[in-house]
Amino acid sequence: MALRHKSAQKRARQTIKRTEKNKQYKAVLKGSVKKVLTDKTKAGEEYKKTVKLLDRAATKGLIHKNKAANIKSRLARHIRNNP
Repeated sequence: MALRHKSAQKRARQTIKRTEKNKQYKAVLKGSVKKVLTDKTKAGEEYKKTVKLLDRAATKGLIHKNKAANIKSRLARHIRNNP
């Protein structure tokens, strides 16, 4: 796809870079959530790390702040119910 304007070409390049970066960050986020759910021995430590990642993702606009809150709540409930 040949874009006419230099600015449009630059925006296309930036979009590709950002999309890749966001995909990687979301993959790390999903892996972190999964660690909390599966690893019972280190669930508390992993929860703290995951909360940090979720808050950072919500601040950057990668995920909605309510989604981050819902995930944190679900993980906290999981830890509380499965000691």
